[in-house]
Amino acid sequence: MPTMPTPSVREVLLSLVYEMSATRKGGNLQQSTLLDAAAKKLVPYHGNPDLEEAILTQWQELFRTGLLAWGYNLSNPNPPFFHLTDVGRRALANATRDPSNPDGYMRHLDARAKIGAVARSYLVESLDCYAAGLFKASAVMVGAAAEAVILDVRLFVQTKYEELGRSDLPSDLNSWKIRTVTSALTRIFNNGIDRKKNAALRERYEAYWSGFATQIRTTRNEAGHPTTIEPVTPDAVHASLLIFPELAGLAWALCEWIADGMS
Repeated sequence: MPTMPTPSVREVLLSLVYEMSATRKGGNLQQSTLLDAAAKKLVPYHGNPDLEEAILTQWQELFRTGLLAWGYNLSNPNPPFFHLTDVGRRALANATRDPSNPDGYMRHLDARAKIGAVARSYLVESLDCYAAGLFKASAVMVGAAAEAVILDVRLFVQTKYEELGRSDLPSDLNSWKIRTVTSALTRIFNNGIDRKKNAALRERYEAYWSGFATQIRTTRNEAGHPTTIEPVTPDAVHASLLIFPELAGLAWALCEWIADGMS
């Protein structure tokens, strides 16, 4: 019998931690209770050794990556008791779409936007890196995903200019430098999105477009071109991943506006 993909096991474990933590108000959480509940949800009646190993692996990953820690209090500091760390509490505050839960995150993204295969492949790897605690690698991958989205938007603009027979396509839009491409797109959108006719899109654009050129790019550059020992923090990468669905949703809305004739 095929095993469930590992991210799905992680999602079930996170959801159980969330449920038990809420029920018990964060206290007296025990490993055997949670793993028994996970087994009932995931393991077939006659057992599945591969799946059981996957559950144990993901369970240990929650400790290794700092979402959980052993102990209940100083009188009970060891297993089987465990507790949520501050990182774990932040992750579970938005458990259904936090980057610590790749499956839930991708469902949240897919409900807000469509992204190309290239962007998707880099984003999935970024989430895998984040879940494994590889934050610098995650920063580089989500930066690459954001750049792929920008290049897809550029292609929409180029195609529409060609369809309309327009000869005023900015020459720097064809640059190999993503910063130059982003600047060229910014000028097109600044001049083209009417504040009255397209008020909602304009407001959304002004709120989120700069995220492509600032937050995600800055974090990616600090990871890819380091000048210090710790160029990026987990919080910075977390922020990049949290804002990405909003940026992707904006990019999709911009592509629809372009497809409608940029008017």
